[in-house]
Amino acid sequence: MTGPGSGARPRRNGGDLVVETLAALGATTVFGIPGQHALGLFDALSRSALRFVSSRVENNSAFAADGFSRATGEVGVLFLSTGPGALTSLAGLQEAYATGVPMVVVASQVPLEGLGARRKGMLHQLDDQKASAANVTKSQRLIQHASGIPSAIQDAWTEAISSPAGPVWIEIPQNVLLDPVIVPPVEDALAEAADNPPRTELVKEAVRWLTAAERPAIIAGGGTRRGRAEPWLLSLAEKLRAPVVCTPGGKGAFPWNHELSLQSWIEDRYTTEVLEDADVLLVVGSSLGEVTSNYFTMEPRGRIIQIDAEPRVLESNRPALGIRADAGQALQALDAALPAAPDGAVPDWHGVPPEALVKQTLARIQARLDAQDLALERKFMADVREAVPDDMQTFWDMTISAYWAWSCWDARSGQFHSAQGAGGLGFGFPGAIGGAVGLATQGLPARVLAVSGDGSAMYSISELATVRQHNLPVTWLIVDDGGYGILREYMEHAFGKATATELARPDFVRLAESFGVPARRVKPEDVGEALREALAAEGPNVVVVNTLLKMFAPTHIQP
Repeated sequence: MTGPGSGARPRRNGGDLVVETLAALGATTVFGIPGQHALGLFDALSRSALRFVSSRVENNSAFAADGFSRATGEVGVLFLSTGPGALTSLAGLQEAYATGVPMVVVASQVPLEGLGARRKGMLHQLDDQKASAANVTKSQRLIQHASGIPSAIQDAWTEAISSPAGPVWIEIPQNVLLDPVIVPPVEDALAEAADNPPRTELVKEAVRWLTAAERPAIIAGGGTRRGRAEPWLLSLAEKLRAPVVCTPGGKGAFPWNHELSLQSWIEDRYTTEVLEDADVLLVVGSSLGEVTSNYFTMEPRGRIIQIDAEPRVLESNRPALGIRADAGQALQALDAALPAAPDGAVPDWHGVPPEALVKQTLARIQARLDAQDLALERKFMADVREAVPDDMQTFWDMTISAYWAWSCWDARSGQFHSAQGAGGLGFGFPGAIGGAVGLATQGLPARVLAVSGDGSAMYSISELATVRQHNLPVTWLIVDDGGYGILREYMEHAFGKATATELARPDFVRLAESFGVPARRVKPEDVGEALREALAAEGPNVVVVNTLLKMFAPTHIQP
């Protein structure tokens, strides 16, 4: 029995083994879209307690599973159909892979007898479907026998949560999912993350460097949050009296208003100059990549200690004392080895105490902003921040508002999620959908905010149907500037004009209302009041603001 319409189905098939194992591992929710070869999975879902959230496009299903994981700290689960469905998910999986989000992806496959063969008339077939996923997942498995399903999924779950975390790909042929099984129901499954502590000699060497440092500074990247390293980051910073700057991915890892906090102004040259001047720069959970290095303009003059769970990241952009380890375990070890008052150099930034340096640097950044024509942008971002409750999680697309938020958004106790890992469009709204679903499963306040531009909104506009179907508490702020705003700025700066950045777009308010989603259009000066009302409402809603925001100039004052 290998296809739909071939008679009565058995009560248990290979699909049951999939959902039984996932449930035993603690899964509560599955994202995806049904497909012909995956019908065995969905038949089994009807006999399980797992909740299924169906998106309208597979890459949005991947973003939703990603958002579920980011919001909850749990593993996101994604079901995909064969061929076109599997391929459409890859942009979403690239973001999860780049950001280290744990996911288990179960894709269907053509029947076993069709694997590796070009059979005329077989729908959805790829020569090697696993190979298509190889660049965007940690590993790929093909399961050819039903008896292997529970162990394979348990192994995939273990790999997904082991640092560096990420999505893991499993594919199962149609007939393996549909055929009756003699394997008994799965009763238990256990997946424990592999231990990833730092090497002892590297910890000792790092402590020697830090103890002797006169001007230590710290960059806290996304790995700091993923490794739950916040308590040890705070302790280390205070022991060393080291200024700390958080990358967009690390936002919230260090208290925003702490006297040593450079906040997240990672793209301003004044921050870059402080990091360049450090004699020891401790980089935690960051590759020192494009954004963190201020677009590769940062030239550190001191020594670098780099901690990351991903070995390919270590020293990929700068020579460093590379420590391959989970950020939480590494900072805990460093903190334990570093005395409360290290016997060594006293922090002194050329006669300026580090706390005063931080205050001066933030003041210089604000003065630079004051000298630019940015009153609209600064008030807009401040109004949005004021309207959003401190503990609310927010999901940001690659749009000018998000570029501002990377630097100026105070995450407080609500997590900040953006798509800067891979930089693709369309993450914000479906990511927020997954986040709302996940928070509700944990019994937490589930209202979340998604922020998109009009260009990125069109990537996920179909998910208005999803948010309405499931009545999810997602508020979607769409900042409509009539085109790809950040690309417009890049091109105007580089070439004096922009090409192919202007867009025809729908009336977002009327379109949302056609899905049964309440929506309103407001002026930029009214965005705060509109958001407060939307965030206090029930179910989904949309707020549209027509305005043209500009980016700040990080290195010079605009005329």
